[in-house]
Amino acid sequence: MRTIDRYIATNVVASTVTVLFALLGIFTFFALIDELDAVGRGSYGIVQAFVFVFLSAPSLAYELFPMAALIGSLLGLGAMMRNGEITVIRCAGVSKLKVVVSVMKAGALFVAVAVLVGELLAPSTETYARQYRSMAINDRIALKTQNGFWARDGDSYINIREIMPGNQIKDIFIYEFDANSELRTSTHAKHARYTDGQWILEGISQTNLSDTGVERVVVDRAAWDSLLRPDLIAMVAIQPDSLSVWTLVKYIRFLNDNGQTAERYEHALWVKLTYPFASAVMVFLAIPMVLRADRSTTIGQRVLIGGLIGLGFHLINQASGHLGIVYDVAPALSAGGPALVMSIIGIVLLLRTA
Repeated sequence: MRTIDRYIATNVVASTVTVLFALLGIFTFFALIDELDAVGRGSYGIVQAFVFVFLSAPSLAYELFPMAALIGSLLGLGAMMRNGEITVIRCAGVSKLKVVVSVMKAGALFVAVAVLVGELLAPSTETYARQYRSMAINDRIALKTQNGFWARDGDSYINIREIMPGNQIKDIFIYEFDANSELRTSTHAKHARYTDGQWILEGISQTNLSDTGVERVVVDRAAWDSLLRPDLIAMVAIQPDSLSVWTLVKYIRFLNDNGQTAERYEHALWVKLTYPFASAVMVFLAIPMVLRADRSTTIGQRVLIGGLIGLGFHLINQASGHLGIVYDVAPALSAGGPALVMSIIGIVLLLRTA
């Protein structure tokens, strides 16, 4: 039985890896085309665009993994079905359940790989990619950390704790240094809005440090001339789906402790917890699809069917998340619902397979 397990897993894994690289190449090409619009801004050239797309590839591969698992499983198992190998295995006394278990061992491997990529590789490369792109386009340091958004503007360092829609930011700290790298002014603003090419700060508390002493100034409203623009913040601010599970847990705790809503990040957390298992669900779904098909089914048909189902799952999964936030659906249900529905469909099809 170990030989059969190894043979089935080898076919499924080899096909899935091939499909994953093919999909990654296609989607990476389109991502590069999109990046050409930014070429020429600052020092951002074609080489920098290639580097950015390359660094973003792990995140893209993580998103494409369920689709690749489905198409790859259809191709691998379909080839065995077409060659009569599945029939021979069944005639040798191997039950349908044992065939399913053999295939799902490959699915378990996909889950492990997806977890490693999604937790260890993709978050770090995505963060570095956005910092690299931001520095090339704007020639300034900017990064997103657990303690908010940080940026450098000349001799000033800026910390923004909360980024809001509509070119608004909250809880802003501005630290200004002199030529000797000594702190001279520390400013805190409760709220800021970007209007007519400049920031308008509100609820300002400023502390001025000099050789003669410390002076504190309170201002209700003031204009802030800064090279920091909303598009720079948008470029560097990492989406919740790109963060690791541990980072999401810490950020949710931080938001809850400060009385802020963490619904978006809670949903992202459940997506990170359930998404790797979507690859195993796709592999499971491929089993009855292959067993129910006849040998006349071509490779092109299998790729088309798998691509449509995989793309449909991806779109439904994305829509489910947004709808879950809008209609206040439990994050666990909205994030894991599509995979649960697919697994139920797979079980029904498998039970109706001879």
